[in-house]
Amino acid sequence: MNPRPCAQFDFSKVLRAGDVVTWLQGTGEPAGLTRQLVTQRAELPRVTIFVGISASDTLLPAHADHFDFKALNGAGNNRRLAAAGVLDIVPAHVSKVPGLIRARALKVDVMLVRVRPHPKPGFYSVGVMADFARAMVGAARCVIGELDERMPVTSQDALIPCDAVHHLTTADCDEWLMPDGEPAPIDIQVAQQVASVIPDRATIQIGIGSLPVAVCQALMSHRELGVHSGVICDGIVDLIEKGVITNAHKGLDAGRTVTGGLFGGRRLMDWANGNALLDMRSSDHTHSPLVMAQLNNFYSVNSAIEVDLTGQLNSEIAAGRYLGAIGGQADYVRGAQLSPGGRSIIAMASATPDGKYSRIVASLKGAPVTTARADVDLIVTEYGVADLRGASMRERAKRLTAIAHPDFREPLAAAAQG
Repeated sequence: MNPRPCAQFDFSKVLRAGDVVTWLQGTGEPAGLTRQLVTQRAELPRVTIFVGISASDTLLPAHADHFDFKALNGAGNNRRLAAAGVLDIVPAHVSKVPGLIRARALKVDVMLVRVRPHPKPGFYSVGVMADFARAMVGAARCVIGELDERMPVTSQDALIPCDAVHHLTTADCDEWLMPDGEPAPIDIQVAQQVASVIPDRATIQIGIGSLPVAVCQALMSHRELGVHSGVICDGIVDLIEKGVITNAHKGLDAGRTVTGGLFGGRRLMDWANGNALLDMRSSDHTHSPLVMAQLNNFYSVNSAIEVDLTGQLNSEIAAGRYLGAIGGQADYVRGAQLSPGGRSIIAMASATPDGKYSRIVASLKGAPVTTARADVDLIVTEYGVADLRGASMRERAKRLTAIAHPDFREPLAAAAQG
């Protein structure tokens, strides 16, 4: 029998000391429940909050008085927790996260989740995020749902059984949306270089942020693209409505836009609602190199904080602070190159926004190697494209120096000479 929805939930009824409490990342946060959890924290046993990327202002460093924090990344509003030294990072490839949860290597005790009734009897849709949803629901001792009719109804791995939800509340808080922002001029310049590499009829993957938005805009004159991506943004809807994305030539999941999450605004949510041509899939599908190997001309587009002259990528730490993630970068870098005709693109501005530092560096100087140089394919800046596939160490240094900001080319060249 399904529980009746209530307006408020008393977390003291279900939480135990040492529990791990989680919710879906980004737009998947059930804001009413998470706000109630924070408000009640002084009356609760100490627990760990485990999150992916956070788009909300729910969690603050001050909440470490009663919570421990663990996350898959330091991006979004997790940066506040990381800067305060209260965030413990779990280094993991996104493709592996569902398996780690099922194996209980990543512990999940209590899950908070947005839900909406699905036309399929006996099921809820979790709507906006499917990446880790089923794994978390299956692993949790207690699942607390927040009934939210504003969410799009989606299917596939976004479906969970109604009887898997033990308690149900009604949404009483604004939903967290992530509408596309306006790309900066440098993003537009980099995106134009990216678009020049991607052919018609390619299947694409993009991330989140202003650069992916600019890439969507730069692809407007392309033809018959497909989408297979961990997340999609509002810009993907523009490409679909313009007829640029048809998904006709993917080779796998033909005719369908495949993603694990909706990281956009109301425009994206309305487009997704009941859309039979949208597949919401777990990250062990969206990020699987074995799946990507079945896609035709798969082009992945990701970014990095810095790249050294051998091609090693750091996508995690800048100026000593954890700002990024391992995320799905290595999954997509490797998977794209397994695809017939596929390529992996790492796109980035050549210098920091203030122009003081090059993002192409002589060495990573102790920063983590997020993706190994032997895996890296194409590096793109506003100054061009460095093809590292099959390149020797000397060739890599030369090609990367050529697309560095002109202010830094001379010292980079000198460093390459040793």
